[in-house]
Amino acid sequence: MVRAGLTTERVVLAAAELADKVGLDNVTLSALARKFGVKDASLYSHVRGLADLRTRLCVLAAQEMTDRIGAAVAGRAGKDALIAFADAFRGYALDHPGRYAAGQLQIDPAVAAESVGHRRSIDLTYGMLRAYGLREPDLTDAGRLLRSTFHGYADLETRTGFSHPRRLDDSWRRSLEALHFLLENWPRAARRTDDGDEGDS
Repeated sequence: MVRAGLTTERVVLAAAELADKVGLDNVTLSALARKFGVKDASLYSHVRGLADLRTRLCVLAAQEMTDRIGAAVAGRAGKDALIAFADAFRGYALDHPGRYAAGQLQIDPAVAAESVGHRRSIDLTYGMLRAYGLREPDLTDAGRLLRSTFHGYADLETRTGFSHPRRLDDSWRRSLEALHFLLENWPRAARRTDDGDEGDS
């Protein structure tokens, strides 16, 4: 018998909590059904299957993460915004490792296009980088660098991949100092002029 009040939102939130506790790969419909005290089939009224559940987890994580980043960078620019953005990114990954892992999944582009969190992630990143005077294609290049740096650091940290005794927070701060310096001195790419020739940036 389906427990009263079972909804898609409750199922997804329960899956998010389970992912943080046991890891995203260990989240199954059977595990969720046991959590709610129902049979597996009862969940299909709320999610179409495991793939649908993981997509919903990805969308949830994107929303939560961009909410945190947006609040952190509000009213900031330049180095202050970079540090706030990075700390919020890393903090979410460490506080919610299962959700964070879900947020890195590749989902249907049409679903991502409708996801507020996915769209806002781009807006927040580009907004921060424009304060450094960057334009395309430098915006995309710099955005990819930041994402790979933040993700790589957070992923290694959650996997205890750093074995050197130096404090992780100290290395993190130095890394952000280096990124700020790089962004202030970014090598501008040549841009196409209207007649098709490459012009100075």
